[in-house]
Order: sequence, then C-alpha cells, then structure tokens
Amino acid sequence: MNSSTSPGQRPAAAAITARGLNKAYRLPKGGTLTAVDHLDLTIRAGETYALLGPNGAGKSTTIEMLEGHRKPDSGEVKVLETRPWKAPPSFRARIGIVLQEATDSGELRVSEALRSLASCFPAPRQVDEVIDAVGLGRKGGVRISTLSGGQRRRLDVALGIIGNPEVLFLDEPTTGFDPEARRQFWDLIRQLSSGGTTIVLTTHYLDEAEQLADRIGVINHGRLIAEGSPHDIGGPGLRVPRVRWRDASGLREVVTEQPAALVNSLSDGGATEPAELAVVRPSLEDIYLQLIGAADGAELAAERTQAAPSTSGALR
Repeated sequence: MNSSTSPGQRPAAAAITARGLNKAYRLPKGGTLTAVDHLDLTIRAGETYALLGPNGAGKSTTIEMLEGHRKPDSGEVKVLETRPWKAPPSFRARIGIVLQEATDSGELRVSEALRSLASCFPAPRQVDEVIDAVGLGRKGGVRISTLSGGQRRRLDVALGIIGNPEVLFLDEPTTGFDPEARRQFWDLIRQLSSGGTTIVLTTHYLDEAEQLADRIGVINHGRLIAEGSPHDIGGPGLRVPRVRWRDASGLREVVTEQPAALVNSLSDGGATEPAELAVVRPSLEDIYLQLIGAADGAELAAERTQAAPSTSGALR
C-alpha cells in the first residue's frame, strides 16, 4: 500500500473531490430512485481508495460520475482539478478506466489492440511491458477472440493502464482471475501506487481491499456510511475481540476489550489452558457486515417513520 503522508510532511493534494453529490433515476412506474445521496468524498493524490458496498448501494453511479460518464443532478465533483462531465480530451488522456465488462475488439490481436489505444495518449507505457505486467506475456500475438474469460479480463486491465494514467478507476478488476493471477495483479497495483498513480477500486473481495487500499469507504443507500484505513474503519466499538473456549458446560464465548486478562484468568496464570481456547478479532468482513446491517436497519426505521400515519389532530 502507498502511504500518502510521512511525519513532518504536508498531506498530499486531493486528486478527487466530491461535495454534496446527488443522482436519482426515474422509475418506469413513476417516482424516483435516489442512487447517490449528498455524498462527500476526498481521495488524495497517489492514494489507493477502495469503495465498498452491496449491489445497488450507489458505487457504480458514483464511479460513473467521477469518470465523467454520468452527469450529477447536483453537487460538485472534480478529478485532477477538472469537472469530468464533458471534459476535454486532454483530461481523458490523464485517466484510465477498467470497466466491469470484458472487452470486445473483434479479430484484433492483443498487441494490436494495445498499440492502437496507446497511440491515443501523449506518454503511454511500453506495450510489451504492459503485456508482461498483466500476465499475458505469451499472448501478444493471439487474437482476442480466442482468449479465455480470465485472460480477457487481464487485457481489460492492460487497456486501462496503457495510457500511463494519473488516476486509474478499477471496477471489479479481478473477476475471473485465479488465485495466482489475483496476487500478480495485486503486485501490479502496488507498483502503480508506488509510482504515484491514484487508484479508485471497487471490489466484492474484501481481502483485496484489505491488501491494496490505503483507505476504504463503505457506501450504502447512496450514502458514505464509514471511511478509514483497513485497520481502523468502523472504530474501536466494532473491533472488540471475542474469547472462545470449551469447558464442562460446552462452548463459551465472551466479548471483551481485555482479552489478555480473561485468557490469563481462564488459564490460571498459564498453569492450565481450557480446551479450544482462541482469541478471535473481527475481520474486515465482520466489520463491513456490521456497518451494512446497521445502515439497513436505520434505513428501514426511517421508511417506517415516514410511512406511519400522522396522529396530529386525531384527538379532539
């Protein structure tokens, strides 16, 4: 992961800012669906930022507005000090995008597709270097139509980075990758990050976010509900460990902020140890599910409050 600041240094400038961002869609049977709701976001230059959330949470709409593919209804968004919506070609040359869908380039060969796109950028990366970086080293002369699903996904990544972008948007980039390919991809992202590329990542693989992200934002119902590093997001209240052990009464579990003291008391100062003794600390997945569950509960409570009939004036 890339550290954005060091002791004694000023924080890095923002590569991406969004203030009060809103987007709603009209429903076929009337009414509207709010996809993004007064969202504020700041991503520093050179930072790797993972935007997490369940399907329908507003991630894709947010990313599309940052990329300039969708116009906000209201609010302000800037990427590299530029409003992305209808930005000039000079802006497009500074960003890279890896979409969720696999590319379809007809009968072009891998190297041909990359060289063709590289010619559109002022300072692209070397084609052969990019092919090797994404694990397609022996596929440069192969037609794209013959690639497997995972290989085509690697080509998508190659097409996203060939222009040597300052900001790279990655939408579920490792879908279809085998475990070895995922780890090779992670190494590539770390190299890009260490070189100063700002990376915005959406993924359903929480281990991927934990491995790569300097910071994580969790979005649900169009709102940013939590933000922080993989090691502190959610705050200490969601990170209280559990101590498990088995005794004569069966499997026991206690949630405690002082696990060492409890373990010491259970083991009689180290003289004995209960069966199956373990200290379990909440994983990023545990914390994420708690955050989403709390947000869903709050949203449901708000909907019930709005739907409840008013009692004002009922008593006369």
